[in-house]
Amino acid sequence: MKEILQQLEERREKARIGGGAKRIEAQHKKGKLTARERIDLLLDEGSFEEFDMFVEHRCTDFGMENSKIPGDGVVTGWGTINGRVIYVFAKDFTVFGGSLSDTHAQKIMKIQDMALQNRAPVIGLFDAGGARIQEGVAALGGYGEVFYRNVIASGVIPQISLIMGPCAGGDVYSPAMTDFIFMVKDTSYMFVTGPDVVKTVTNETVTAEELGGASIHATKSSIADGAYENDVEALLQMRRFVDFLPASNREDAPVLPSFDNSDRLEYSLDTIIPDNPNMPYDMHELITKIADEGDFFEIQETFAGNIITGFIRLEGRTVGVVANQPMVLAGVLDSDASRKGARFVRFCDCFNIPLVTLVDVPGFLPGTAQEYGGLIKHGAKLLFAYAEATVPKVTVITRKAYGGAYDVMSSKHIRGDMNYAWPTAEIAVMGAKGAVEIIFRAELGDDEKIAARTAEYESRFATPFVAAERGYIDEVIMPHATRKRICRALNMLRNKQAELPWKKHANIPL
Repeated sequence: MKEILQQLEERREKARIGGGAKRIEAQHKKGKLTARERIDLLLDEGSFEEFDMFVEHRCTDFGMENSKIPGDGVVTGWGTINGRVIYVFAKDFTVFGGSLSDTHAQKIMKIQDMALQNRAPVIGLFDAGGARIQEGVAALGGYGEVFYRNVIASGVIPQISLIMGPCAGGDVYSPAMTDFIFMVKDTSYMFVTGPDVVKTVTNETVTAEELGGASIHATKSSIADGAYENDVEALLQMRRFVDFLPASNREDAPVLPSFDNSDRLEYSLDTIIPDNPNMPYDMHELITKIADEGDFFEIQETFAGNIITGFIRLEGRTVGVVANQPMVLAGVLDSDASRKGARFVRFCDCFNIPLVTLVDVPGFLPGTAQEYGGLIKHGAKLLFAYAEATVPKVTVITRKAYGGAYDVMSSKHIRGDMNYAWPTAEIAVMGAKGAVEIIFRAELGDDEKIAARTAEYESRFATPFVAAERGYIDEVIMPHATRKRICRALNMLRNKQAELPWKKHANIPL
């Protein structure tokens, strides 16, 4: 018996060192952790249970039968994060560059199937060089099976991808179909075709970082939802992030102890709006001042800064926040902001996370670049997402709500549940100056008349009371009571039931 146990331990030890000490050292020299080191940091200490540690590939072409390493380039299993079950797979770059083979794919598929059956989140840690070329179509078939499971699990369990090294070719499409993608600065990159292929086909000379680094995907392409300085920070932030999410679409997100009074009044908010309507203010200040303990996990912080998306807690419960940001492009809605907001709203609706919308929007961004870029359809995505969402929706208009953008930002007309406005709210088709120049075009040139007309328009429409008179605003509230009113509204809406007509699925304007 002793000998058998010794053999087991020896086989385990061989599997644990992956590609060997030299390759592990090379990984560390690049500033990266190994697959198992990453899992140890991500999960609660001692909670990881590994599956398929001894699996090896079955390829016999190109001499591959002479090169077999237990685990075959991916570490899979389950564990807990703060006591909650999480399924995880981590690509092991020290083994065949983390490349995907048929058996490698089967290990991932097993994790995906178990996560779906047991209704628990999946986190994938990517650090790999794409498909294993020696296996040809068998590797491609493996990718297809993984992709299919990503689609089936979408909207049922949270799926998170953390890019911690190369992620190229077919490897990029599995993360692309998950709910969130996070990257590590300087050591991770994503692209369909690498710099060499780009050079050959288009004659462009570009580095891996310039083509698909975290700096690109977190700011320009919107592929990444966030980027972190190193492996350790990324993994610790994932532990924090998972606490905001439910295990599945049938469960609520965990309710954490809150030491923040739901009736707290924040009098500093009474002066957050500048006297000059054209002066900006930072919407982050409002978000953190209404959140439990000021805790805010922002999504896509460095992309489309004119809209803010992320998670806070109110009375210990997860809430999704969408807010216009007057500090960037005056908070206007453009194509990027609309897409960013729509995707976030749809995620929250999938997983029954209530939505709080903070509105200060002067309209949609004009110009040929926006129109040629499809602003009409992109703007419609945000409108569609809000209108389709059946979760509790609370809206607060802080200042401007002009034109169609007023409708889009979770207005009463697209079934916002509770719609509040501050006394500083201006709800109108457009700003007073533009409106007066259209309505009283014949009086242009007479500065006194135009000034009087502008003042008249402002007194009539640059207030929340016209909308309140028609029931489009449920109540005009004091800014300092915003947290209290939102908390009360969400409590009132907790058992909301909303039914949509039966359909196979909607046809969102993609």
